[in-house]
Amino acid sequence: MAVQQQPTQVVTVMTSGQSPGTWSTGLCDCCSDMGTCCCGYWCFPCMQCQTAGDFGWCCCMPLLDVCCVVSCILRSSIRERHDIPGSCCDDCCKLFWCYPCVWCQMNRELKIRNNRGGAHTSVVTTQVISA
Repeated sequence: MAVQQQPTQVVTVMTSGQSPGTWSTGLCDCCSDMGTCCCGYWCFPCMQCQTAGDFGWCCCMPLLDVCCVVSCILRSSIRERHDIPGSCCDDCCKLFWCYPCVWCQMNRELKIRNNRGGAHTSVVTTQVISA
């Protein structure tokens, strides 16, 4: 009797340590992280570049932010990655009315999520059965 190696499939499952569904801080919670608040006040472009870099983007992307397009895309991407509900329209309105506050909130969110270790990884091996 011959022994045959059955094909297997490896699936990596990422689970987040942060509960989905909410921003960790509010839009006007600048006092919850004075470092971000001061950086945003004294050197706003530096904070924007740091935020983009922390998210994994090129740190120069915010310098190309014409009509808040880059800001809207970044905020939407942060929401999608961390399962935070919202809409592009909501993001654009918040950016239009409170641009620096939105950037500070995104910076705080990435700091908090990255400090918590982000996601836990587990590997699940399944066997593929072919007929």
